[in-house]
Amino acid sequence: MYSLSIIIPLYNEEKRLLKSLIKLDKFIKQNIKNNIEIIFVSDGSTDATNDIVNLFIKKNIKILKSFLIKYTKNVGKGYALKRGILRSTKNWILICVADMSVSPDQFNNWYKNNKIMDKNKAYFGSRRHHKSNVKTSVIRKSLGLLFIIFIRILFFIKLKDSQCGFKVFHKSYALKVFKKISSFRFAFDIELIILLKKFKISIVELPLKWVHQDGSKLSLFYDVPKMIYDIFIIRFKNLK
Repeated sequence: MYSLSIIIPLYNEEKRLLKSLIKLDKFIKQNIKNNIEIIFVSDGSTDATNDIVNLFIKKNIKILKSFLIKYTKNVGKGYALKRGILRSTKNWILICVADMSVSPDQFNNWYKNNKIMDKNKAYFGSRRHHKSNVKTSVIRKSLGLLFIIFIRILFFIKLKDSQCGFKVFHKSYALKVFKKISSFRFAFDIELIILLKKFKISIVELPLKWVHQDGSKLSLFYDVPKMIYDIFIIRFKNLK
């Protein structure tokens, strides 16, 4: 048995959420013996996201501890994850993106195969791991490679995949690390890696099955320049 908090950030996910909640519902029923809580964080959603989540919570109220954190202003994925993790109560903490491009079952696969054991380590799903099974476009793979080269030059980060939204932490360090997070949008993962290093938490990259889902909120023309700007801000802060 394990004790697990699943943190799911949400922003206007009504079109993808129903399909994702079917996967989540199946995971819950197959792992009823484990001590699981789910924390949904709605980052300023203006569509039916909150209503859909509340129905899911009500449906599973007898078998699952779950709740919704919501606020009116869209701040960013990093902020949503920070809010969720600071409310978590279980030993292990899984962050999982709303589209379920990686099924929650992946956690079970890692746990049962003793990939997750050391509470002083963080575990990052890696789409570039040689054992990963990834279905995505050539364009996305190319952009991912360019980003890896970019952050390696700026921060000497040697991870093969820093941006995958499937990561596992232990509560022994997660709360104190996430309290320090100040980059709330797409550059959040870079600051997280830097903070983990400062707290002497090593990162283990693990293989996964990843299937691209349509409906991403990331805009190449709007968000990528902002991400690069945020990354340079983080770089400047860490030069002080």
